[in-house]
Amino acid sequence: MNTTYVARATAGALAALLVLAGCSSKAKDSEDGDKAAAGGVKTGEGISGKTINLGVLTDMTGVYATLGKSVTQAQQLYVKQLNAAGGVCGYKVALTVRDHGYDPQKAVSGYTELEPKVLGFAQFIGSPFVAAVKQRIDGQDKALVLPQAWSSALLGSPYIRVIGSTYDLETINAVDFLIKEKGIAKGDKIGHVYFEGDYGESALVGSKYAAKEAGLTVVEQKIKPTDNDMTAQVTALKKAGVKAIVLSAGPRQAASLVGVAAAAGFDVPVIGNNSAFAPQLLATQAGPALEKNYWVASPSLPIGADTPEAKKLVADYRKAYPKDALDNGIVAGWTAASVFGEALKKACASKDLTREGVDKALLTLASYDNGFGVDQDFSDPASASSRQSVILQPDKSATGGMTVVQEAAASEAAEGYTPQA
Repeated sequence: MNTTYVARATAGALAALLVLAGCSSKAKDSEDGDKAAAGGVKTGEGISGKTINLGVLTDMTGVYATLGKSVTQAQQLYVKQLNAAGGVCGYKVALTVRDHGYDPQKAVSGYTELEPKVLGFAQFIGSPFVAAVKQRIDGQDKALVLPQAWSSALLGSPYIRVIGSTYDLETINAVDFLIKEKGIAKGDKIGHVYFEGDYGESALVGSKYAAKEAGLTVVEQKIKPTDNDMTAQVTALKKAGVKAIVLSAGPRQAASLVGVAAAAGFDVPVIGNNSAFAPQLLATQAGPALEKNYWVASPSLPIGADTPEAKKLVADYRKAYPKDALDNGIVAGWTAASVFGEALKKACASKDLTREGVDKALLTLASYDNGFGVDQDFSDPASASSRQSVILQPDKSATGGMTVVQEAAASEAAEGYTPQA
């Protein structure tokens, strides 16, 4: 028997059943919405009784487990406070959380399970996984998704809205920092270690663009999310004579890369994208090397920022989760939840809490800053909501383990660059 054929046939049958189930669910929600409209506020999918249901597709056990936990707990805290203040239009907001462990099959199945039940997604970790269901979101589901992912491949969708600069823009700003602050000059080589897939390849587009503008050469090292030992990559980059390294991977890869480079006497600056650090790394053997030779480009100020909003979030988070460390995942989660919350409030004011109503409401947020230093413009789905990056440096003495070395700014190269969806 051809087991491949059977598997494909079974998958096709399941897909057909899921389509029918989705249609059935949507039809029921639409009827409920018609009834609700008579009461003054139009509703649809994801609203049952007096509850607005939002989905959370996170990573609690995979390569971004630390990030996923912080993002999710920050969003749970936001929702708790929102509900305590009366909710939205008299509705309470509820989060349904699924851990995909940074596994593509679990991520897609989690989306398939939750989509008919929720108004939208306040979190979806993983650019490749969001891209895998982008066609479904754009074509039929049309539910607002605020991903913890910054691939430029996600631009152009009115429903998948990246918060902050995309990885290519962020990497352009990172290379600009290396040029202006770390002495990288025309004719130099820089290394780029990056995850295969949308995240790393989006960042690579940025490093190549910045390198071309500045007369640099990029030496590529592609890795998988399961590659945790960066010895081979450090050896290759040292042999190639690179003067600096860009890292588009996860915290584990950052600790290995910077630690191995230090042990090998390879004293070059390394700068990572926003998801390539966790303050817990400072307690490892790589901690001193990270404090000396590692920087991170971020879409916002860190959790330890000197703003009233940041200080309040630190106090509230510590009270809610006293045993957990502070990190920038908290800022990312809180920001996404507050953006979704703001869209819900504006949709409520327009008396339209359907998916379409929430999507339209987000378009009215043309200058949104929740106190973390960067204005976000969601009025154009084809553009990143920001071109700016904050440059941070690991510092175990700082709240959240990071200090600001360069305030929010967009480099000249980033301003002149057009992200390609």
